Parts: sequence; C-alpha cells; structure tokens
Amino acid sequence: MTEQLLEKLYSGKIVIPQEVYDEINIPTIPHLKSRIDQLVTKGSAEIVSIDIGTEEYALYRDLTRNHDSNKIIGKGEAASISLAKKHNGILGSNNLRDVKPYVEEFSLEHMTTGDILVEAFKA
Repeated sequence: MTEQLLEKLYSGKIVIPQEVYDEINIPTIPHLKSRIDQLVTKGSAEIVSIDIGTEEYALYRDLTRNHDSNKIIGKGEAASISLAKKHNGILGSNNLRDVKPYVEEFSLEHMTTGDILVEAFKA
C-alpha cells in the first residue's frame, strides 16, 4: 500500500541516497529493503551515490563530522540533506530532531509521512 501511494504521488521523482539504502539493508528489517527494491525495479525510485569531491560530498562530510557549528547527524540524514540542497529537492524525513536545524539553515522544502498522507488525501 505504501509503495502504491508513493508511486501514485511521486513516481520517477523519488531519490534514495545510497547511505539510506545501506542503513535499511540489515537482516532485522528485510521488508523495508524489499519495498525499496520494488520501487527501484519499477522505475519509481532511484538509488543515488554521492561522489567524492562534489559540493554535496563536502556538505555530507561536514554534517557527519564534529564541527563547532554543526550537530553530528547520521549518514542517511546527511546524505539526504546534501542531495536535497544541491538539487533543490524535497527532503523526506520524520527525524525532525536531526534534520530541522538544517532544513531551516538551508531553506529546504521538507515533508514528513504526515505531509505525504495529507497530500494523498487531497489528490
């Protein structure tokens, strides 16, 4: 059901950072990896790597390393923020505690699961 909703609303626009995919590729949550794999196979989503030496990689490193001005966040959140900033994308995350300061700092558009459900209801 979730995959169908995402496909209906965002088919071909879903970008999953490799770091996020790696985080869900663990034996305790195989159902999440399976759902992502289905979206990728259907062409509704793509898995994207961040290349070393790029602007998004520099930001990714800053967000995952201890700096005076930055709170260290997880690799998945950092990769998602970096890609959303570089490509003027929408950050999809329920992890408000970690992403909110950066959503504000970089003026990113941000959606949670609740926002997606509201959008689906209106569609």
